[in-house]
Parts: sequence; C-alpha cells; structure tokens
Amino acid sequence: MALPRRRLAWCGISISLPVILGVALRLAGQEDKPLRLDVKLVSLFVNVTDQQGAIVGGLTKEDFKLTEDGRPQTITVFERQSEMPLNLTLAIDTSSSTYKDRYMEQQAAKKFVHAMMRPQDQMSVLEFDTFVTELTAFTNKVALIDHGLDHMRGEGGTALYDAIYLGSKSLGSKDGRKVLVLVTDGGDTVKGSTYDDALEQALRNEVMIYSIIDVPIEASAGRDLGGEHALITLSEQTGGKHFYVDAGGLDKAFARVSDDLRTQYLLGYYPKNQEPGKAFHRIQVTVPRATAESFNIRHKTGYYADPQKSRE
Repeated sequence: MALPRRRLAWCGISISLPVILGVALRLAGQEDKPLRLDVKLVSLFVNVTDQQGAIVGGLTKEDFKLTEDGRPQTITVFERQSEMPLNLTLAIDTSSSTYKDRYMEQQAAKKFVHAMMRPQDQMSVLEFDTFVTELTAFTNKVALIDHGLDHMRGEGGTALYDAIYLGSKSLGSKDGRKVLVLVTDGGDTVKGSTYDDALEQALRNEVMIYSIIDVPIEASAGRDLGGEHALITLSEQTGGKHFYVDAGGLDKAFARVSDDLRTQYLLGYYPKNQEPGKAFHRIQVTVPRATAESFNIRHKTGYYADPQKSRE
C-alpha cells in the first residue's frame, strides 16, 4: 500500500548517558552516511483522453501537475506505456441471470487472455455467484487460464462485493500493475461484503477496477440501475473504467479494456508537506497547459495512510 512510513531516531524524552555516548560513537564512524527518512513512493497509473475519447499520447513529466490534499508534489518517477508486469484478476459473474451468456463469456474471455498475456504478466480467474470461487490461481500459462474458463459453472445469487474484496486482497501481494476486470450484469444480491468494504480494499491494495457491464438492451423491471451505478463509481474511484457490452459484444468490450491498459502513464512521488492526522490522502492530477475541458484524466482518487482494521 502506498502509505508514507518514517523511521525516527529518537522518540522518548528520557535517554541515559551511555545510550547517548553509544549512538555518538556509532555515528562518528559514519560521517559520510547522512541519516535519511524512509518515505514510501506513491505510484499511480494515469489515462488521458480528449473530448472525443481518443488517447492522448506523447505527454512528458513536465506536462503533469500532481497534488496531495491540495498540496503540490514533485513527480520523481515517470513512464509512458509502462513495461511493468501486469497482475490481472478476471472475475466473471456466473449467477443464474447470466447463464444464457455463459458460452459467449468463455470465448470472449479466452480471446482477451491470449491478446493480453506477456511472459512477465500473471492472471487469475474467479467466478462469483452466491459464493466466490477461484478457477485458476495466478499464472502466465495461457493453457491453465483457458482450462479454468472452461470450468465455469455457477448459479444462484451475485456476490459482487465479495468478489471485489477477495480479488483485491489477492492482488495486494503482487508487484507491478494490479487490475481487477469484472464481467457482470448488475449489482450485489448476497449479504456479505459491502460497497464500502469493496472500495476500501481495492484502494488499499492499489487495484484498478475495470467493469464490463452486460445488461439487456431494453429497460426492464429487473434491470439493476443501482448496481450499474455502483460499478461505474468503483471503476472511477480506483482509476479504472467501465464499458457497456453494446453491438460489438463482449469481444469489443474486452478489446477496449486491453487498449486502455496499454496506454497508461505511470507517475510516482514521495509525499512531502503532508497534512497530519489524515487517514485518507486525496490525489489530483492535471495537465495545466490544457483547459479543464480538453482532457479527461483518470487515476485513483487517493490512498489510505492508516492500517486497515481487521474484519470480525
């Protein structure tokens, strides 16, 4: 988790003379090694598009301005089209309402996997209905991922927030880019993790959520607009994106996810002048040379600086 940590040399006010002498002697032999504060790098991936939705490439570090809680920060890491390893969890809704689309989901997901995977990447596959089941553990072997997709079954309810919570937690131990791709037709119908639980877990583990929303074309009484809105907001808050399955079908939606992941800027900074006592630090990225309406800039909204409370 991108949270600042500092090692302070002295915290107490009562220090014995032998301790002071001991520290002085140790420092005497290290005059050329200045004491340093250990502040963890905060990194975020940024997508920039114009008013027509076209990707804006060719930007430099100097084009970006970054603030934390409204306080300017210095960008020390900058990359375009990062070669950083991609850790991706593909979570597919296999509840009863998606049964008719099961075969199309399998085939489209396989095409996506074959197009995305590079030797340095890792992918896992989850299915979620009333429960969340791991079909394939993290691997870079496409054949194993295909095997997991072939074994999608499922029925019953939709444990969407459990899938986000558990998928984000699993991604948290990985290095590099962490992405959760959800394929679902609506909201959560199982009493388990909440929306807030899911969002916090994704932000704490630096997971970008991409939602592929597959709903009926016509408005119907069974359509969960609240669930759709939740998916859209989860994607926006984590720096991901949402896509509706339209005339191009799932293949087109997966291709748009792939394009988005291939065109990200990586920005990193070491926090300075932090506002004390804040549990959550908000990040804002702008491109000052352009008007606010010219570009759509997407990134995670911030990060937690306090330890996560354990769940009972």
